[in-house]
Amino acid sequence: MLNIFEQPWTLLIAAVATLPVLLMVRSIFPEKRHWWQLALPPLLAVAAFGLDLFVQTDLEKINVLIDTGIKAAKEENPNAIDAVISANYHDSYHNTKKDLMDYCRALFSQPLIEKNKKLALAIEISPPTATATFTVLTRFDKQSYVYQSFKSQMLVKVQINLQKQPDKSWLINRAEILELDRQPVNWKNIEQLSR
Repeated sequence: MLNIFEQPWTLLIAAVATLPVLLMVRSIFPEKRHWWQLALPPLLAVAAFGLDLFVQTDLEKINVLIDTGIKAAKEENPNAIDAVISANYHDSYHNTKKDLMDYCRALFSQPLIEKNKKLALAIEISPPTATATFTVLTRFDKQSYVYQSFKSQMLVKVQINLQKQPDKSWLINRAEILELDRQPVNWKNIEQLSR
């Protein structure tokens, strides 16, 4: 079920729809006219933009989290990745958050990624959980073992599970690599490639 704040345009549409109704009511009942009635549509429009500006929806929070993770990988920054991973993290290869972070620190100990670009994203939210599946075009650093041994760039399809925290933020509690260049893979395949 979508929250009204997920669609800020609903209040804006209400503001536009309110004006002709107000004008019609004012013309039918001229004795009930007041100056403040004409202020109602602009107030609704301002409220729509104000809510959109100040209220961050679950969808927006998840998008920011994904973008933060993609940027952290591009910058080869395991500390930034650590910040978006929940304490109860586990996946099909890493049993704990510590296992994943040890892997990331080892992976980023040498140059690896030059650029990441998110190409596709699908998010399903059922609070307190969510699932996001996305594809990233990763361009590898020319000094990296991937660039020198395999390819200069790859499409990487990832699925992450997220968990809403008590403070209303979201953290990743599971991540699975689904495809490399549209070929099915898993964490075990990735680990073998990185050796």
